[in-house]
Amino acid sequence: MVTTERLILYPADGIQMEGAIDTVQDAELKKAYEEMLTGCISHPHQWDWYAMWMIERHDGKHVGDLCFKGLGADGVAEIGYGIEEEYRGQGYATEAVRAAISWAFSHPEVKRIEAEAEEGNAASKRVLAKCCFLASGEIGEEGPRYFRNRLSIESMLEVI
Repeated sequence: MVTTERLILYPADGIQMEGAIDTVQDAELKKAYEEMLTGCISHPHQWDWYAMWMIERHDGKHVGDLCFKGLGADGVAEIGYGIEEEYRGQGYATEAVRAAISWAFSHPEVKRIEAEAEEGNAASKRVLAKCCFLASGEIGEEGPRYFRNRLSIESMLEVI
């Protein structure tokens, strides 16, 4: 569990993930949730790296979710996130992604975090910029790819 000023993030258990799969209407999101659950079952010792992470306000309101798409042997993890429409534009995605990055980099084996943002998704690109991700120049399945290394931009600026 990770707590921020306004949010609580935690990996969903199998029942919560099955519930999300059963109730989600969007076919792409349903497929993503199914892949997360399959990853959890296939890698139970790395559950947190495959699970859907719930994003809730301190009052218990569910505002969205995020996930890591596993942790590679090379120390690279990809993050994905989404905020429910009624909670967008309030800084929840940035707050949640920053917290998730901090959690991920608290594991010494994590060297890099990557993400993709659909070409037209300006809000997601702003979140990545605020979280110090840089464009890699590559295009992934969901759009342009971004990355943030363990040695962050802030760390490098402190050295200069």
